[in-house]
Amino acid sequence: MIETIILKYILNNILYTKYINNIIITNKELVKLFYCIKSLHETEAKDYSVDDLELKFFGDYPYLKDVEKEVYQAIFEKLRKIDTDPARVEDYLEKLREASSAQQIAQLALEVTEGRKGFQDILDHVSKVDLNKPIAEEFEFVSTRLSEIYQNQVKTMGLRWRMKCLNQSLGSLRKGDFGFVFARPETGKTTFLASEVMYMLEQSEQPVLWINNEEQGGKVMLRCMQAFFGFSTPQLISDIEGNGKRFYKYTDGKFKLFDQAIIHKNEIERLCESIKPSLIIMDQIDKIRGFEQDRNDLMLGSLYQWARELAKEYAPVIAVCQADGQGEGVRWLDMGHVANAKTSKQAEADWILGIGKSNDEGMEYIRYLNISKNKLVGDEDTLPDRRHGRMEVLIRPDIARYEDI
Repeated sequence: MIETIILKYILNNILYTKYINNIIITNKELVKLFYCIKSLHETEAKDYSVDDLELKFFGDYPYLKDVEKEVYQAIFEKLRKIDTDPARVEDYLEKLREASSAQQIAQLALEVTEGRKGFQDILDHVSKVDLNKPIAEEFEFVSTRLSEIYQNQVKTMGLRWRMKCLNQSLGSLRKGDFGFVFARPETGKTTFLASEVMYMLEQSEQPVLWINNEEQGGKVMLRCMQAFFGFSTPQLISDIEGNGKRFYKYTDGKFKLFDQAIIHKNEIERLCESIKPSLIIMDQIDKIRGFEQDRNDLMLGSLYQWARELAKEYAPVIAVCQADGQGEGVRWLDMGHVANAKTSKQAEADWILGIGKSNDEGMEYIRYLNISKNKLVGDEDTLPDRRHGRMEVLIRPDIARYEDI
């Protein structure tokens, strides 16, 4: 009940601005409403009514099942009937904020005991605490120490690729990096993802989040298991129970495949906040809902900008989209072959990889990788002359892997 009351009162912009950094909603139905409220206030800073929230919610989630609609209609009726004293609600929110501030101090104290911070850091933090301001108002600027920048951006590797040619051209993927892979249908985009992501999964401490709104989820999971072990389907199913247990054991349950035909950006934001991923995959990114513009290319620009922001906040993002009809049978796909885009998609990406395929006889298992954009820093073993390289590679659909030639 308390979470419902909180939602009602943070429709007020003053309360929302003051306490938003300290509010955590755990009820799965109310979480969606919480993100709708955030979206309203971020669009325009003003007070909103329950009617405004209801209109926003059903606009963002137009394809709910009848039983789900009934649940939310009951929640909206409950919201309308709430008549708690606003002063009591603010007292409660104030206690939440004090608890959050205390938690930050406790975290600092732990870092002092472990030798990562000095005691003066605690004193400095406490001297700056102002409970009349949102707690998250601390600013951190980029270091100007060249040695530190080099250590973090080049020497310390991020997520490495399975294929040597991609390590030599793109180098590691790190937090903040956003790029996309594009190709014609039936080229092997899912196989490429499975091959590389399963290799990156073994390097990850946090979960890998795969957003799937294209192929059947079970089919994608099967491809990922094949790629992880390097097994053909007959090999994989020869010991179904054993291989299933080994996959879960070796991956430590870190592979999270979210499969849904219609996915809203709010759901993805909620997933990222929940599991704190080390890598985010979006297949297919162009189908993600929650963006409205007068023109389709502008809408896609907003979508890709949002994906870049996710990469900066959580983890590197690899997206997948289609090549247009002019890319059929073309070996070296470039940015001009990206479907439904002028420059809006391309402008937001740090790197772009086209997967080409020849229709000539005898070339069925050869794929042509063309890096048409590369703003990544790379690693110490990255080769400058390969930054925009063209590479012939082998696709092994039987074991869901790509291999260097």
